[in-house]
Amino acid sequence: MSASRGSRKPDPAVERLTGWIEPVIGAAGYDLEDLVVTPAGRRSIVRVVVDRDEGVTLDDVAEVSRVVSAVLDDNDGDLGRAPYVLEVTSPGVDRPLTEPRHWRRNTGRLVTVSVGPTGAGEEVTGRVTAVDDAGVALAVQARGKPGAKKRPPTPRLVPWAELGAGRVQVEFGRHEDRDDEPGTGDHGADDGAADDGGGE
Repeated sequence: MSASRGSRKPDPAVERLTGWIEPVIGAAGYDLEDLVVTPAGRRSIVRVVVDRDEGVTLDDVAEVSRVVSAVLDDNDGDLGRAPYVLEVTSPGVDRPLTEPRHWRRNTGRLVTVSVGPTGAGEEVTGRVTAVDDAGVALAVQARGKPGAKKRPPTPRLVPWAELGAGRVQVEFGRHEDRDDEPGTGDHGADDGAADDGGGE
């Protein structure tokens, strides 16, 4: 059961949880990116995925765990006092880029995305160079034959209406990837914190 965007059939229990959790996460300065409830025997695993422009550190995960645990404890009567395990984490690198904030937070990264009218798009790979109200600016890599000399990337502004869901490409050995956002998990690590709750 998930409250992520694109879910086909909203689950009432997850929607109720989202209604409790999203306001306190927003008040703490984070965005709720996903909420997944998974049955695990007699318990349920409540997985909360959060993000913000500055990235998410282990201290942030601990802070969000505290505020979410408090709101769940306050509403444990409505949860039926069922035992649960709370997991708070940041988005992984495989999370699709679907919202403007996702693209903005990945400026400088290499992405693959379908570009063009729906159903007639072409897949391009490029580096995100800028994000604004008009769309996303990419430095698109030219397709070349293996072993051929690389040509410089071509600048391309893609309007939001023609931008599909992007995927960040993992790059090994880039100096920028090692140095940016220290301690944040680089949006690819699972900085999860588990917390038993639910009245046991």
